[in-house]
Amino acid sequence: MLKKISTDKAPAAIGPYSQGIIAGDFLFASGQIAIIPETGEIAEADIKVQAEQVMKNIGELLKAADVSYANVVKTSCFLADMNDFAAFNEVYGKYFTETPPARSCVAVKTLPKNVLCEVEVIAYLK
Repeated sequence: MLKKISTDKAPAAIGPYSQGIIAGDFLFASGQIAIIPETGEIAEADIKVQAEQVMKNIGELLKAADVSYANVVKTSCFLADMNDFAAFNEVYGKYFTETPPARSCVAVKTLPKNVLCEVEVIAYLK
């Protein structure tokens, strides 16, 4: 059985998808971009500022599923520019302080709303 996860403390889906889905013992969270939930605006065009907003949005989805960053087992990270890799990692690393999850990180041509980064997570619920 699938269970939809939704919170108004993270950006609403901007397409035909859910913020997150629980399937069995796992949360599959849709990719988060640097939308400020309260305003619907994109955070400042700086990789650290946007990465911080992305991680806050992920935190709210995790909270809605009653888990934390410590439960994340896999992330997929997308950067608009691989030159932002080190700065992105500075922010990302602040959120995964226990056992860092498995991860892939790639540069892509364009991200939704022309943001600088997007991150999706899979979390174990137990």
